[in-house]
Amino acid sequence: MFYTDRGARDASFAEVDAGVPAPAPTPVEKEHALPKPTLKTAAVKTSVTSPVLPPIVAPPAGPSLFDAVNKIVDDTLLKVREDLGDCTRCKLHKGRNKLVFGDGNPKAELVFVGEGPGADEDMQGLPFVGRAGKLLTQMIEAMGLQRRDVYICNVVKCRPPENRAPEPDEVSTCSPYLLRQIDTIQPKVIVCLGATAAKTILNTTRGISQFRGQWLEWRGRKLMATYHPAYLLRNPPAKADVWKDLQKVMAELGLTPPKKSKS
Repeated sequence: MFYTDRGARDASFAEVDAGVPAPAPTPVEKEHALPKPTLKTAAVKTSVTSPVLPPIVAPPAGPSLFDAVNKIVDDTLLKVREDLGDCTRCKLHKGRNKLVFGDGNPKAELVFVGEGPGADEDMQGLPFVGRAGKLLTQMIEAMGLQRRDVYICNVVKCRPPENRAPEPDEVSTCSPYLLRQIDTIQPKVIVCLGATAAKTILNTTRGISQFRGQWLEWRGRKLMATYHPAYLLRNPPAKADVWKDLQKVMAELGLTPPKKSKS
């Protein structure tokens, strides 16, 4: 089971390990601002002495230049995978056993984005199949879903040595394929698992603790950043925060947790 909230009636998950202090927040340097979900249009003032001009007709709504440049018409996951090929674009391929592209429903309403493959993923060629993956599966099932109902992928497709964080050049090389995956699937909600995924998609240097659990917008889709399952394995008390985040996602998607079986 993923998590049990002792004070809530609707929780049906394993209790958080007691006695483990919650992780202290990491100091954050001066960072870039996150993209704002809405834009305010300044009101245009006209002088009473100005001549009457014909009304200005706003151009039809459409994608921003940023979105248009980064989107490929009639793209599919198969095309993305074919374009990725037997990738040797960055140094991560040198220690790779198997490229880990992604797995799940190609028309999923919910997409989970992690950091990169670990040892188990590198051997099997599938995302989130190790210890952290088993916990992610429990999180998904706690939401009333199965893994086959969602899509799971990572920022980088090859395992970094010793499971280190992907370096900036590796992220910049691989992330365009991630963005194409998301654009192709067109989910209603994106859940970023950990700082690397959140910072990559949002193009920010802000620490995840500053916006974790808040609804953000990316290319017209709702985005929620939360802690990575691997972090939860090291810091079990943080499961309570993640469960709160997932409950917000469930409300957005109209999901209800499965009823606790009586046995």
